[in-house]
Amino acid sequence: MDKPARPADIYLRFLQLANALRGLPSLSSLDPLEDRILAFIAQAGQEQQRLSVRDLMAQSEFGSPAMLHTRLKSMREKGWIVLADTDDPRRKQVELSQAAWLHFDKLSKCLVQATKDLDK
Repeated sequence: MDKPARPADIYLRFLQLANALRGLPSLSSLDPLEDRILAFIAQAGQEQQRLSVRDLMAQSEFGSPAMLHTRLKSMREKGWIVLADTDDPRRKQVELSQAAWLHFDKLSKCLVQATKDLDK
């Protein structure tokens, strides 16, 4: 008799599947701070909030403005985010790139697959 999957088993299976995604050719990996910034940007996008570079700079958890600008530049070069023009040419809106949204779609599929794999 198989023992039922624990929530931890599902999460660990998800991590295993998500790590397999990292081995596939796609976007360059992010450092831990960039990963937190990406999650913040994704959450704002999910909530239909417009997020500017200035809005991000107001978040002290991301460090100094200079550090944030360096990270945003890196994330743009890696293809994770885009900076869109606004009505004010001095302000840029920060958005996830199409490739980043596709990455989140793949992670969602990993999560669904992890729950299915351990239900068997």
